[in-house]
Amino acid sequence: MIDLIAHNLAPIMFTSVMLMLLLGYPVAFTLAAGGLIYFVVGVEVSHISSEIRLFWPLLQSHPERIYGIMYNDTLLSIPFFTLMGLILERSRMAEDLLDTIGQLFGPVRGGLAYAVILVGALLGATTGVVAASVMAMGLISLPIMLRYKYNGPLVSGTIAASGTLAQIVPPSLVLIVMADQLGRSVGDMYVGALYPALMVIAAYCAYIFAVTLIKPEWAPALPKEARTLGDGVTSLLVMIAIGTGLYFLGYHILFTGIASAEWQLVAALAFGVISVYVFALVNRGMNLNVISRLAQQVIIVMVPPLALIFLVLGTIFLGIATPTEGGAMGATGALIIATAKGRMNLSMLKNALDATTRLSAFVMMILIGARVFGLTFYGINGNVWIEDLMLALPGGEYGFLVAVTIIIFILGCFLDFFEIAFIMVPLLVPVAQSHGIDLVWFGIILGINLQTSFLTPPFGFSLFYLRSVAPEGRWKDKVTGQMREGIKTMDIYKGVLPFIIIQFLAIVIVIAFPGLVMHYKGTPVVSDPSTIQIELPGFGAPTTPSFGQPGIGGGATPAPSFGLPPPNFGSGQPSAPAPAGSAPAAPAPSLGLPPPDFGGTPAPAAPPATPAPPDLSQPPAFN
Repeated sequence: MIDLIAHNLAPIMFTSVMLMLLLGYPVAFTLAAGGLIYFVVGVEVSHISSEIRLFWPLLQSHPERIYGIMYNDTLLSIPFFTLMGLILERSRMAEDLLDTIGQLFGPVRGGLAYAVILVGALLGATTGVVAASVMAMGLISLPIMLRYKYNGPLVSGTIAASGTLAQIVPPSLVLIVMADQLGRSVGDMYVGALYPALMVIAAYCAYIFAVTLIKPEWAPALPKEARTLGDGVTSLLVMIAIGTGLYFLGYHILFTGIASAEWQLVAALAFGVISVYVFALVNRGMNLNVISRLAQQVIIVMVPPLALIFLVLGTIFLGIATPTEGGAMGATGALIIATAKGRMNLSMLKNALDATTRLSAFVMMILIGARVFGLTFYGINGNVWIEDLMLALPGGEYGFLVAVTIIIFILGCFLDFFEIAFIMVPLLVPVAQSHGIDLVWFGIILGINLQTSFLTPPFGFSLFYLRSVAPEGRWKDKVTGQMREGIKTMDIYKGVLPFIIIQFLAIVIVIAFPGLVMHYKGTPVVSDPSTIQIELPGFGAPTTPSFGQPGIGGGATPAPSFGLPPPNFGSGQPSAPAPAGSAPAAPAPSLGLPPPDFGGTPAPAAPPATPAPPDLSQPPAFN
């Protein structure tokens, strides 16, 4: 029995710890306790199995490993982005966005659903927290959509799915943690996730459009009496055109003196956006009525969060700021926006700081527990067991990706993404590298997969968040005073199924077309070998190597002579005669001569020349 435990300690440890997690025990303490308990077991049975490399002094490495977590600059961006999101969520930015975008898309069938998706993307790019996005949109938009007779499952599915966009839309906390565990740059993860995130958002909108064509009564347009901002899309388009013109004016004329192209772009964008924003404020403050109320409200509400997104993501993508610096600027910008709107107070700031501290401590404790677990698991060759298990899967690279997608999807139904990232991802990285898989591409696939797991009944976290704020029984509409039917749990489950299918299709597309992510590497520089020139100063014209001929690559291209005849290596063959009329060539170096003596001793005489062999084809000559 002891032999069986010793030789199978890795699968026993992994299975038992996962079972404890699925039973609901605290993650950080379960990982740490499992690591310490199996460390004792491993030391005691290490004499039985040579695969176990644990000994008591190894425990002394834990303080240094924990200090390494605290010293990690990448994880420093987590509290910054969390504080930014909480400040914006508590300053009722989601409410303003939903109301404004809902009015903008009001005349279109399904306009409120489009507004929820776009606001979910904006909240994902600013808050980065799924719970905050789902609950905010559930409290604000769900009563409005039900009031105007939207289909219940469609409403619940749209809200739950749009809230999960915070998992994949940069600056997602998932991408930060994934980059840390994969050992890759957070900026590369953000750039790589950009196209897949836009693809998922477009797919959500395409689904709503298909619903409006097939079942138009499920997503009606906003009635005219509900469009409080009236019409004015033309005015909005004119203001967008003016802002674009100001940007080009600044970039090509006003700010050409800026040496850095990145800062020149930032200055031109700021000039165009601030000019339009200030004009909208002046138009509202002085009642000029130069632009429509709709255009005025859209500019005033949309510019601050969009400017904040550019302040965070734009500076990271342009290489001006690191992700940690971008997070710090984002948190500062959120504080400024909340103060400018008059919604900042000491109580709100205290609550946001408390929530940020709790989340940051939660992440750090899980990571400390994962480090304790990892030391023991690697000491019993658990990583080798996982690698052999995964490499034995059929299908090679794609078989591995399919298997990992299924495993992560199942675990995502029960575990939080922090737990999956800290436990599973470090074990899967060596296998992915053995298959030659790009780790940024691998991380984006895992991120979309974790987003899908948030929607899966019956354990999807987004479903729980929406269930906590959606009325289950009949409820009274405060605006109209009418009693309306609530949202049943089965309506939520039915509503998310189409979005789960969209998510799976997104995973398949990203696996089939890696270029959607690989663009983060930039365009490779391809050179034509025939255009390469090698020029040595002082030695004549440049020499162009011929890579398609024998010689260098197979050609008879002569080696450069540097003005000297080719050396004679004693082959017995005379050198080619010099062309007529040319200057006498320098004598060839005699490579068979002894080295010169610089000490004054005369050099020994050269040995007598060897006579040429007789020509046996002629009769001998007698003198």
